[in-house]
Amino acid sequence: MNPLNVESAVKERYASGAECCEPALCCPVDYDPQYLKIIPAEVIERDYGCGDPSKHLHAGETVLDLGSGTGKICFIAAQVVGPTGRVIGVDMTDAMLEVARRNAPVVAERIGFANVEFRKGRIQDLALDLEKLDAELRARPIADANAFLRAGELAEELRVREPLVADDSVDVVVSNCVLNLVEGRAKRQLFEEIFRVLRRGGRAVISDIVCDEEVPLEMQNDPELWSGCISGALTESGFVRAFTDAGFYGVRILKRDAEPWRTVQGIEFRSVTIEAFKGKQGACFERGQAVIYKGPFKKVLDDDGHAFERGERYAVCDKTFQLYQREPYRDAFECVEPRTPIALADAPPFDGSGMRLRHPKETKGQDYDATTAASQCCDGGDCC
Repeated sequence: MNPLNVESAVKERYASGAECCEPALCCPVDYDPQYLKIIPAEVIERDYGCGDPSKHLHAGETVLDLGSGTGKICFIAAQVVGPTGRVIGVDMTDAMLEVARRNAPVVAERIGFANVEFRKGRIQDLALDLEKLDAELRARPIADANAFLRAGELAEELRVREPLVADDSVDVVVSNCVLNLVEGRAKRQLFEEIFRVLRRGGRAVISDIVCDEEVPLEMQNDPELWSGCISGALTESGFVRAFTDAGFYGVRILKRDAEPWRTVQGIEFRSVTIEAFKGKQGACFERGQAVIYKGPFKKVLDDDGHAFERGERYAVCDKTFQLYQREPYRDAFECVEPRTPIALADAPPFDGSGMRLRHPKETKGQDYDATTAASQCCDGGDCC
């Protein structure tokens, strides 16, 4: 199948799924019932997914839902992030958007605030607002080859001038069983777009269908299997690698279904939820900091090739030091500040030519020779 056929098959099937429930498009998911109470029945009945990324959201966050469908995850997220947060749903199917937009005021009235909006776009091209492009093309219809070429130029102008989702504008990107529907050659762009729209320090929480073996070509050419979340599935390792290739760090599997959702020609397809972080980019400076890996493994290797043996004190740059004090690393590392802080403005470039241990005197100071008396128990309690 070529990319246009893939997209057409997906749009047709999900437009039909917006009209009536199609059980074959979803896996069983246990959503928190407290959030479902206020969501209209037609939204729940016509929403298709394989996981619940909303479990990993926090109050006040700006959330982008890719392939938002009739809006169930968006309406759950609206309640989680609260009135100080914001939720944006993006979908390319008019029938799905109609259901979501029609029910958004209902949900807003029931929860007491409106913090959700729905935009029309393709998730692999989050810069192009399809409704703005539609309006431009209605005003200037394509009547000849020159007009066709001009339409492409106009789309690029809209991406730059009025992007659907701006660079560095959201805290969390979520998606529920949609990434697999994107044609294979566009998947790299898809992950790059997720990375682009996230703020530094933001994260992606994606639930999707993955497979334990590569999908053969004959299955990839089946439109029913494409639109049914089968043919476009990445392998489990390929799904993880797609995040790291796009520049994410700290990639971890939050949930992996033990039992497959479907098995086709001996290939198992199951739901996996992954979390990945943005923010390791930037210069490295030497501020005398160190980290100690606490275990339980004897040795670990991070995404940048840093190898840490359990219990050893390693010299790290300020960027790595800051990252390891945050999720997903903070419980695995002890972070050691120097006794005399070095201001970032005064810090020289960090020597990143290889891993090295940081001698305690580097953090305490070469002339540090204090002797102290015990004043209390080590755990802060009463020894006697």
